[in-house]
Amino acid sequence: MLQRLQKLLSAAGLCSRRTAETWIETGRVTVNGVRAQVGDQADPNTDDIRVDGKPLPGRKEPMYLMLNKPRGYACTLSDPHAAHLVTELVKGCGRRVYPVGRLDVESQGLLLLTDDGDFAHAVLHPSHQVDKVYQVTVRGMEEDTVPRLTSITDLDGEPVRPAGVRVLRRNGGRALLEFTIHEGRKRQIRRLCAKAGLTVEKLLRVSEQGVTLGDLKEGAWRPLTAEEVRRLTGKKQRS
Repeated sequence: MLQRLQKLLSAAGLCSRRTAETWIETGRVTVNGVRAQVGDQADPNTDDIRVDGKPLPGRKEPMYLMLNKPRGYACTLSDPHAAHLVTELVKGCGRRVYPVGRLDVESQGLLLLTDDGDFAHAVLHPSHQVDKVYQVTVRGMEEDTVPRLTSITDLDGEPVRPAGVRVLRRNGGRALLEFTIHEGRKRQIRRLCAKAGLTVEKLLRVSEQGVTLGDLKEGAWRPLTAEEVRRLTGKKQRS
C-alpha cells in the first residue's frame, strides 16, 4: 500500500516525520534508486526505500509504553544540561522510543512513550481533546481559589481553555487539587497555579483519556494494552 515517505521512515523508527522531511529535502532518501522528493509515496512491500544508501529496516509492530516518571528526569531524547533522561528508565524495552508530550523535570506520573508517529500525533493534537488528569498538592488556598483557577483563559497572552478543577482534600491553606485539561501548554498547570496565587508542592499526572497510572511503581514502565491504545487514539491496534 502506498504511503508517504515521511510516515514510512517514522514507522521504521528512524526519525520523526519532521526530521524525515529534512532528510528527503537534503537528498538522503531514495526510492528505487531515484532521489525522493517531499510528498512522494512508496509501497514498503514492493519499493526499494533507502536512507543514506541503506535499505529501510524491516517494519516492526509499534511499541506503546506507560512510564511512571519520577522527579529529576527530563522528557527529551538529548539534553546536555539534564542530569537524567526518561529514556534511561525504559532501556530494557529494546527499542528506541520517545516521549509523547512532556512532564517538566520536577513533575511526576504518567508519561507515554512510543516509536509510532501516528499514535503520538493522535494523542497530542489539540483537535483530539485528550483528557489529561493531574493531582496537584498546593499551598495558598483561599475560598475563591477554585473559581479563580477555572476562570483563567489566558496565560501570558496565550489563550487556554478553562481547566476543570476540584478539591480532593484540604487542610487550611494546603490542598490536593485535581486538574483536568485538554491542551499541553508548557508548564500549563504550574502557570495556572501561579496566576491564582498558589505554590505547587507536587504535581502528578494520573490519567490520559481514561488510561490510568494505577499501581505502577515510580520509575517503572509497562506496555499499553490494545484497549488502552484504542482508547487513546480512537483506533484499533493492528493485530
